Amino acid sequence: MHADLSRITHRPERHYSAVVAQQGRVQLDADANEQTAIQLFQARTLAADLIGQHGGPRGATGFHIELRGGARELDDLIISGGRYYVDGILCDATRPAPGVPVPADGGDGDRGGKDGEGEPAAPPATWTYWDQPDGFRDPERPGDRLPTRFPYLAYLKVWERTVTAAEDPALREVALGSAMPDTAARAKVVWQVLPLPGSELGLESDNPPIDDIRAAFTRWAQKAAAPSSRLAARSERPAHGDDDPCLVAPDARYRGPENQLYRVEVHDGGGAQDATFKWSRENGSVTFPVDELDGTWVELATLGSDDKLDLNVGDLVEFVDTAYTSRGEAEPLLRVEELDLPGRRVRLSDEPAPGVGRRPELHPFLRRWDHRESGRQARRGAKSGGLRHGALRVDEGGWLPLEDGVEVYFAAGGSYRTGDFWLIPARTATGGVEWPADAARRPLLQEPAGIAVHYAPLAWVQGEGTAPDLRLAFRPLSAGIPAADEAALDAEARARAEESGGAETAGAGPVPSRSQTTAAAEAAVDEGSDS
Repeated sequence: MHADLSRITHRPERHYSAVVAQQGRVQLDADANEQTAIQLFQARTLAADLIGQHGGPRGATGFHIELRGGARELDDLIISGGRYYVDGILCDATRPAPGVPVPADGGDGDRGGKDGEGEPAAPPATWTYWDQPDGFRDPERPGDRLPTRFPYLAYLKVWERTVTAAEDPALREVALGSAMPDTAARAKVVWQVLPLPGSELGLESDNPPIDDIRAAFTRWAQKAAAPSSRLAARSERPAHGDDDPCLVAPDARYRGPENQLYRVEVHDGGGAQDATFKWSRENGSVTFPVDELDGTWVELATLGSDDKLDLNVGDLVEFVDTAYTSRGEAEPLLRVEELDLPGRRVRLSDEPAPGVGRRPELHPFLRRWDHRESGRQARRGAKSGGLRHGALRVDEGGWLPLEDGVEVYFAAGGSYRTGDFWLIPARTATGGVEWPADAARRPLLQEPAGIAVHYAPLAWVQGEGTAPDLRLAFRPLSAGIPAADEAALDAEARARAEESGGAETAGAGPVPSRSQTTAAAEAAVDEGSDS
């Protein structure tokens, strides 16, 4: 979640049911965000408990898959509209209608031109594999194409990401003025329909039973979603802690002059020998929207609001747009080589990777990261601390200093995934970082705070024809109330009579009420006492 946050306080294991505001207290972003997280956690847990791991409402189940092949150059998949839940997360594949525009001058409101000439083609009613909203598949990339060997499994990949005004300018309130900062960010559910070769499921035949396919996919998804790396953080008084003794408390372990939310994020994935990471003291929220790209020169909408949130020569930046984020890519970070303040331009060390930042409709921007190539970035006796693709090398089994006394530790034997991240709040009031520890105050290894990815099988594609459907559907809980007839009313009356202890039959008279029975009992007691 790349947003300007103080910290994230939601902890499901504490079983908080609500955030309770108190009068006269400071309102923090963490409190409001925790209330949202609590409600979202409860709603999705309830949905998952009732629906199961995945499923859609009967009659409106989305994501039906149909292969479109034949004489076409590239195969395609038709993705039907509707809703589907994956681990309680709602995914909606309904394609929005384009709306009806105002007719052009001279038109009759029904047609865009004479005899229908000039009418735009009607947009498709469903998504496809190539134009799904957050897929950004590129036909020019062989790895993006559908497998030519059958069978393969079409599955749904679901996760959430943060969207700020840098990526969606509609989030900015223009009435606040161009010099005002943006307001709140948004969390977005991202779904993608992707292929998985049948050979990766370990099935013995090309046409196994559907239950076997579902079971094999469940095993694959559990392995793919399970975190396989761990990190710990601490604050230690650095060796150069006496350089600025007046800025912070002399015994402070965290030496930064301000409260920060450090973000440590995996850049290149893989094993420890290949993985790299980057870090930001502002949770990666310092971004600069791009107005124009010309080779290595980039014109920006702004160069920052102050000297702590701006760009300087030597800063490392990541060129980002909507497609780059949705694909989960890791292109090399670039260094700021030159600043042109009057023109709001910066010159980068290299051109952005092909396919990134060239399309204005994808809202490209630069994201600043705060690490540097320095001898202090590597522990003693470790391998070279040089950068790879602009990011720091992962070095397991030892404490790695970031800055101002903040250190991180990667557990040995990890396997790293691009985008996984950890958040480390650092506070000047305590002179340390907030991180779980045991009774002996030893930092605990933690799995990544994200990205949490969810999977569901959709169809077993065997070639031309109908693909066996792997989706699940559930019926609504509500049902109609039947109208009561005379027989039903008589049956209810007889049942009430039997429950009251009487035998109300035809001609036997009414059943005594409880008050009458009690009075008779009291009279009998009185008679017994008189005798």
